[in-house]
Amino acid sequence: MLFADVADSTPLAEQLDPEPLRHVMSRYFDRSREVLERYGGTVEKFIGDAVMAVFGVPELHEDDAVRAVRAALELREALAKLNRELEQELGVQLAVRVGVNTGEVVAGDPSDGGTLVTGDAVNVAKRLEQGAASGEILVGPATQRLVRSAALLEPIEPLAAKGKAERVSAWRLLAAIPGVPAISRRLDIPLVGRDHELERLRNAYDRAVAERECALFTLLGPAGIGKSRLACELFDKLAEEATVLVGGCLAYGEGITFWPLNEVLRELGGEPALAKLLADDDAADLVLARVAAIAGRAPAASTRETFWAVRRLFESLARRRPLVLCFEDVHWAEPTFLDLIEYLAGWVREAPILLLCLARPEFLDDRPRFVGGGAEAESLVLRPLADGDAIEMLKALGAESERARIVEAAEGNPLYVEQLAAALAEGRPEAIPPTLHALLAARLDRLSTGERRTIEHAAVAGRDFWQDAVAELTATEERTEVGRHLLALVRKDLIRPARSTERPDDAFRFGHALIRDAAYAAIPKKRRALLHEQFAGWVEATAGARAAELEEIVGYHLEQTYRYREQLGSLDEAARRIGERAGDALGSAGRRAFARGDMPAAVNLLARSAALLPGDHPTRLQALAELGSALMRTGDFSRADAVLTEAVEGAAAAGDKRLELRALIDREFFRTFTTPGDSTDEIVRVAEAAIPLLEELGDELGLAKAWWLRSEAEVNAGRWAARASALERALAHSRRTADRHDEPTLTALLAQALAYGPTPVPEAIRRCEQLRLEAGGAASTATDAEADRIDGRWLNRDRGVEAAIATTLAELRAMEGDFDEARALCARAQGLYDELGLRFMHATRCLSPAAVELLSGDPGAAAEELRRGYQALEAMGERGVRSTVAAFLAHALVADGRYEEGEAFSEISEQDAAAADVVTQVVWRGARARALARRGDLTAAERLAREGVALARSTDFLDLQAGSLLSLADVMCIRGQAQPAAELVEAARETYERKGNLVAARNAAVLVAEIHATAADAQAR
Repeated sequence: MLFADVADSTPLAEQLDPEPLRHVMSRYFDRSREVLERYGGTVEKFIGDAVMAVFGVPELHEDDAVRAVRAALELREALAKLNRELEQELGVQLAVRVGVNTGEVVAGDPSDGGTLVTGDAVNVAKRLEQGAASGEILVGPATQRLVRSAALLEPIEPLAAKGKAERVSAWRLLAAIPGVPAISRRLDIPLVGRDHELERLRNAYDRAVAERECALFTLLGPAGIGKSRLACELFDKLAEEATVLVGGCLAYGEGITFWPLNEVLRELGGEPALAKLLADDDAADLVLARVAAIAGRAPAASTRETFWAVRRLFESLARRRPLVLCFEDVHWAEPTFLDLIEYLAGWVREAPILLLCLARPEFLDDRPRFVGGGAEAESLVLRPLADGDAIEMLKALGAESERARIVEAAEGNPLYVEQLAAALAEGRPEAIPPTLHALLAARLDRLSTGERRTIEHAAVAGRDFWQDAVAELTATEERTEVGRHLLALVRKDLIRPARSTERPDDAFRFGHALIRDAAYAAIPKKRRALLHEQFAGWVEATAGARAAELEEIVGYHLEQTYRYREQLGSLDEAARRIGERAGDALGSAGRRAFARGDMPAAVNLLARSAALLPGDHPTRLQALAELGSALMRTGDFSRADAVLTEAVEGAAAAGDKRLELRALIDREFFRTFTTPGDSTDEIVRVAEAAIPLLEELGDELGLAKAWWLRSEAEVNAGRWAARASALERALAHSRRTADRHDEPTLTALLAQALAYGPTPVPEAIRRCEQLRLEAGGAASTATDAEADRIDGRWLNRDRGVEAAIATTLAELRAMEGDFDEARALCARAQGLYDELGLRFMHATRCLSPAAVELLSGDPGAAAEELRRGYQALEAMGERGVRSTVAAFLAHALVADGRYEEGEAFSEISEQDAAAADVVTQVVWRGARARALARRGDLTAAERLAREGVALARSTDFLDLQAGSLLSLADVMCIRGQAQPAAELVEAARETYERKGNLVAARNAAVLVAEIHATAADAQAR
């Protein structure tokens, strides 16, 4: 209870007229209420010129006594300010005396006419106030015991109190001590019940060191189970022998892909420190350039290149000293960041790294591979503590009473145990909740007004925040108190001090994400909208060189502002402008994600951008077009068609012909994926109608897309020369665009078209080598370019393209008989795919090493290459390319004499292949025809073989034509028709020679001789 009374009020009443006196007292009461209620006090009444306030009713707090004395001090400060105003206006001043006491009371309901509290403690509080001198604050003995660690007090002579038999002990309040808890708490308790789990973690680290490899360990468990606590225990034990780096995923990151990585990089000391760490690495400049792109200080790099640079950096760091990388809350991570973790786990070489991920159990629904179980990946689910361990924890906390209740309510969750014990230590034994959520809500409800406001502002900022960010969200007149409130929240273990290398001010972190969630949930939506807008402004104002990196965060907070105003029905013009700002920021961040190849983030950001912007907004139309393209690349075809159609129609309505044509082309690409072979005529119509219009507009990017689309019409038909011609045009236009991000893919596709089409092998090799060098040269002049010299060759900036061209060259070299070079190229390509984590490309390119092995005369090795690719595609759930791989696997198995198995794979290919996919249709027919002939079904075999020959003849794929002729020849031999068979093989030989496939041509010549010899022997017999 707090009583505050105006001292010597009688002379004041004589000095002033009743009306100004009423005005003076009204202002005094207003200031008093403001201060007292700020600290959670309830003003029960104003009695004459006295104020009575109660702390703890109707809501009890663990620090009510401290609140009361601090309120008293601030009340005195507020009165000093008010006195300066009154002196200027009326020539008067007020003097106040205050008494504070603590004790048991009987609480009532003032709504029924009763008083809020009654009891002897109330009377003592009044007597303390009456015994105080002007400007003095006196506290009673119970209050003194509760605030003595947080305030400076001095004893005075006991007071004679009216109605009291004994004098009342009293202390004069001098000041509050900032940063000191009212009740001391132990935070350095030992870890209990986790010896086995700690040993598992240590063993994983030891294996990584002994084998010099990257070990992925995922620590799973519900919120509060002790994942971070266990990790910290490991870090303490490894402090003298390993480098430990920790990064956390943000609760809201569908577009902040590399935020945890940026935290780690900043902890390492930024670019100068990284340059020093990489001093011995011959790729240091390359790695630093990619790292700068991650932080937004350089143009975006492709995801593959980013992964490579991160791996090289951590390998360099780990070779100096074993490295422990811990990423917290990975259940919030973006898919691309999870891909990075898997990539590091799989492809780090000769470097001891423990990659520790902390996640909630539901994380495994999306990433079951993190469970591991193998040498390089394992996981551990943290179970609840046993009751005995919980009791040991309570003993360490010093909780002497109510242990059974705490153990029962905590249910083995260490954070429950800690928080429940803290609630007891803070004087609320009756507040033990059944769940952690109830506990956190109760604790937050009991915060002071200032503290509650501060923690709510911090919750808007996020799990990690800075003092100046919270101050920015705080009213100007209250900002000086932010530091004190933050320290109070630290004392209550709701937030913790945190290290920050990127800002000079104090950094803090919520003790647990659920605390942040509970604090945020308590904020009214109207205030949330305002606070998110303020925070976005603070981020923009302080971003500096990190503006691009933080663009997603700005967009997120503006988006929240708009959405809350939308829910409240207050979408005025100002709110709409905020929505447009959010859409612009998210759209820009989405385009950056698209440029670096981070399609999941691009989809998320672009979709949110489009949803925020009005229908005809230029940014929205552009976002829709790019969103449709990103959706195609992620395989979300169900959404892509609708999005691209909306982009086409919106651009047409807005009169943006350039964007309309680009979106139309992208939509046609989508339809080639969903209806392969059935939209060839439409592809031609759309592309050829768009090209002259785009030429008039001078749209080089649009022309590159149009010619690329035009080339797709030739793929299923097997017209590779026409495909190459169209791709040449597309590549020329792409090289005249600003970003040139399509150029690497077009280069790889052109090389493939040259290899499969009628271009003679020597010319195809020359062109592929030229494309390879041109790609490398383009990189050296492009923005943020890079090059790497390996075995005397300049490799282009996109190692995925280097791998694709290498596989194409491998097939061409094998056709000339250079199998050593062909196998080396295949190995190089597979190594690059593995290094970049491109499992899909690795699987689909199994066709090249298989072709090399077939030409070398080892169909068994070819079948194994194809089987690995097929199984990988099957595991991914892919079906389109898998049907082609199945056809070639059937062919290799038949060539190896495994006819039954080959026939089975031909049936799989037939089931999944598109009707217009000529290549696949020819290959599976040839394989099955040979298998059927071996088991005597010669009529069906010849029919299928002849169908294959006819289909192949419609293409300019010379090797396919020759292969179909050999399949028919094989059937004819089995039928005993040697002469027709020999003629077919001779035709195949001539076809191989036209291509320049010398090995296949020689093999065909040998086969012709064998057929004639066999026929002669039969005739002689």
